[in-house]
Amino acid sequence: MSSLLRRLPLVAVPLVVLITAGCSTSSSTAGSSASASSGTVVVVASTNVWGDVAQQVGGNLVDVTSLMTDPSADPHSFEANAQTQLAVSKASLVVENGGGYDDYMDTMLSSLPSKPVVVNAVDISGKTAAAGGELNEHVWYDFATVTKVADTIADELSTVDPGHADTYAANAKAFDAQVATLTQSTAELKTTVAGKGVAITEPVPGYLLGNLGLVNKTPAEFSEAIENETDVPATVLADTLALFSSHQVAALVYNEQTTGPQTEQVLAAAKAAGVAVVPVTETLPAGKDYITWMTANLDALRAALTA
Repeated sequence: MSSLLRRLPLVAVPLVVLITAGCSTSSSTAGSSASASSGTVVVVASTNVWGDVAQQVGGNLVDVTSLMTDPSADPHSFEANAQTQLAVSKASLVVENGGGYDDYMDTMLSSLPSKPVVVNAVDISGKTAAAGGELNEHVWYDFATVTKVADTIADELSTVDPGHADTYAANAKAFDAQVATLTQSTAELKTTVAGKGVAITEPVPGYLLGNLGLVNKTPAEFSEAIENETDVPATVLADTLALFSSHQVAALVYNEQTTGPQTEQVLAAAKAAGVAVVPVTETLPAGKDYITWMTANLDALRAALTA
């Protein structure tokens, strides 16, 4: 079971919101009325990462609301409320991450008498937990998955709004071409950096690092404790810090949205040893879309690992 599944709070939804949501008689009716009133298809995404992908595919034919958007906040602490429940109740299409990352979305959806179309990124990815391990639900760092999700969004939008099916398909094709450029850049960088050791604080960038052929040398107990918000055992912390003092890793890839005393200690150790630090986030930074964000991540890794 994903650690986030255990961490995310259940949603307490006020009765008034459920009554509001109950005004629609069917998912198709709710979607049609929402679209007709604004001229666009109403889409709700759990994070602005998937919200941006939906926007790229839908263009000006969709009205996208992303629930988790603050690049300086820990997404794991997000709590849904009456306002977010109301937004979901009006959606024709919902894009969730799945894998335990945003279970509050399923809680809200289960309270609706009429369900919108739901796209679940983890389900689409086909990713599963390794034997004896936990699923890495941060699938937006895997470019093949992002392409699959974009194509699925196009298909589902075409179901909701068949009159613009050709536009959604064309937009998805254009977005996929941009993602293909990221995939090509990854393959090119892999030829130079594959086999190098890196450390992480959480498995957020795990798929990207794996696709680059990098070796995560962080003790599993360390990243598991950080993700589960428990104390890292002293011996595990010492082993993690030794990665830097002994120069076993070429970079620390650091989730700057989830920090605490022990991750800050690791960050300080990396800097003291002259090990490159590459910050990553779980949501889109201000002013970036998915493509520019991931391009910047690849550029940062290239600079850190080929210096």
